[in-house]
Amino acid sequence: MYKIVEKKVLSETVKMMNIKAPLVAKKAQAGQFIILRIDESGERIPLTIADYDRKQGTITIIFLEVGKTTKQLGTLNVGDSLLNFAGPLGAPSEIKNYGTVVCIGGGVGIAPLYPIVKELKKIGNHVISILGARNKKLLLLEKEIEEFSDEFYITTDDGSKGRKGFVSEVLQKLIDEKREIDMVMAIGPVIMMKVVANVTRPYKIKTLVSLNPIMVDGTGMCGGCRVSVGDEIKFACVDGPEFDGHLVDFDNLMLRNRRFLCEEEKACKCTEV
Repeated sequence: MYKIVEKKVLSETVKMMNIKAPLVAKKAQAGQFIILRIDESGERIPLTIADYDRKQGTITIIFLEVGKTTKQLGTLNVGDSLLNFAGPLGAPSEIKNYGTVVCIGGGVGIAPLYPIVKELKKIGNHVISILGARNKKLLLLEKEIEEFSDEFYITTDDGSKGRKGFVSEVLQKLIDEKREIDMVMAIGPVIMMKVVANVTRPYKIKTLVSLNPIMVDGTGMCGGCRVSVGDEIKFACVDGPEFDGHLVDFDNLMLRNRRFLCEEEKACKCTEV
């Protein structure tokens, strides 16, 4: 059993939890994820590692209550336990000194961006961070990410904080200013990552995205998380979750992510009843 040792309500539908998982924390690296199961009757869901503390033996997860399992997870409190907590899974981010790196996070994608920003800065990169959300209430980890950023920008769809607009517009502005950018990392909604990749493609700027396809076993056997990358089929759980954004078939990914939408809606309605 994996005990919840801390819980924070970041917004009405976004929660943060620290989970006691010493063996996972011992090996965790930026960019990796875990798969958890709440109880015997629960489904297995993947969540990217938002942070880890090797000394305390904890893993931080941040999640949006969007489906049956995440809503159930959000009802748990400090002292409650999870049945399964497997990880770290996936390939870690390639942390090296690229030079100038633009790190872009949208919505709950800001959470997994944090450890990447932190590690990139620690080894000497010039880090430019751009965070975006629908409104200021949905922004996450602003102070934490700003601490490890040389330049820091915020955008909101409604203009309630920072620049009104989208993260891609700030990125385009930096490019138009002839800023030398060696790499872009984008994590967030699929459509956001697609737009970011389209912005950088004409300039041949290396662009990595962290994908979030439907996942079942997390070991590459079920095939549920397959994604089209260039002329190849990849499995996000073992080959990713990070891929070359210029090669990802985002339209196919968006279709696949809607495969079980009806089933999810039915499950939520049954839970409400």
